[in-house]
Amino acid sequence: MLHKVVQVRLYPTKEQQIQLAQAFGCARWWWNYALNKSIETYKETGKGLTRAALNALLPALKKSVDTIWLADCYSQVLQATTLNLTTAYKNFFEQRAGFPKFKSRHGKQSVQYPQNVKVVEGNLKLPGNIGIIKAKIHRVIEGKIKTVTVCKTPSDKYLASILTETVRVVATTGEGENPIISEGKIYGIDLGLKHFAVVSDGVHVSKYDNPKHLAKHEKNLKHKQKKLARKVKGSNSKNTYRKVVAKVYERVSNSRQDFLHKLSYKLVSDSQAVIVENLHVLGMVRNHKLAKSISDAGWGTFTNFLVYKLERRGGKLVEIDRWFPSSKLCSNCFYQIGELALDVRQWTCPHCNTHHDRDGNAAMNIRAEGIRMIKAEGSAVSAVGGEVSPKLGRKSKFRHSPVITEAQTVLGTPSQCG
Repeated sequence: MLHKVVQVRLYPTKEQQIQLAQAFGCARWWWNYALNKSIETYKETGKGLTRAALNALLPALKKSVDTIWLADCYSQVLQATTLNLTTAYKNFFEQRAGFPKFKSRHGKQSVQYPQNVKVVEGNLKLPGNIGIIKAKIHRVIEGKIKTVTVCKTPSDKYLASILTETVRVVATTGEGENPIISEGKIYGIDLGLKHFAVVSDGVHVSKYDNPKHLAKHEKNLKHKQKKLARKVKGSNSKNTYRKVVAKVYERVSNSRQDFLHKLSYKLVSDSQAVIVENLHVLGMVRNHKLAKSISDAGWGTFTNFLVYKLERRGGKLVEIDRWFPSSKLCSNCFYQIGELALDVRQWTCPHCNTHHDRDGNAAMNIRAEGIRMIKAEGSAVSAVGGEVSPKLGRKSKFRHSPVITEAQTVLGTPSQCG
């Protein structure tokens, strides 16, 4: 089965806005209450609360005088909140995310409807007493609607993320049915700051400049943030102007998303595999001189876009180890130099005298290492067809013994490292 998400804009009436605000408040309160209860129980007993144990607390809370307003909330909204909290705990214990945080009434608000949501004459019908909300659905909703998450952005826009489930169209192979791309290029990508991406297909190297979205709005943002800081705390003027600042951030986010979507689509549309480095972005942003630029680039989001777009087409993303010496390795003779400072953008191999552009050379090495990983998995992959390794995040190790890669086959030379 294939899951897709379509985000649409909602235009609720004043009454529906009040009803949604109540739903946001109930879901937020229940999340905070359940999280606090789980923490306290763990401190007392050494064990947390399961999803069933948390949901068992709801009937008594709905009858209590202090929290009787919970009974007005659609029941499945609260149960979906419980599911999201237990999932957050699971992600924490499996080291995929940080510890769950308490939710605030300020900023983005969201609520999830796990079922009974319908598309009626181009609008969205939510369960409970909210009814049909005017929506701008810009594409056909295909498949069965699984869940719908309604959110209110800091700039007071209402959005609905519709998750659908459709049957995956697969290609038939001799060994069974697998979604495989048998034709297309294999791209190696070196991500950076001056050039957002340097891409190699084995023959050509293409460079895509970093748009620096935040830098374009930084002067305007600084001016508006100063005006916001001078407003009286808690005043209507401050609350109103907070939306002005939020809209600037929204424009930055939208322009970044637009760039990343277009570039990822361009690379995926004619490829069977894309190979990138497994960058440790969280560690890289500890460099305070580059933290803002690294965060603005959106490397992690770009990689996520590549993953799901490749999977839809039957292609795969391959990540090589972040410690692979892609910049220090000669893509011609595979000689590895000792040190290469960050300000050195070009260098000449002392073994074969090949002159390299640092980023272009790195992209070619990333591609060659990715193909080596794929072949090590036993998949018959070349630059013109085959299946790729589905293991995301698998660490690679550069072998100093002779390893035949596609690049060496073209060159007709053995690996030479020293």
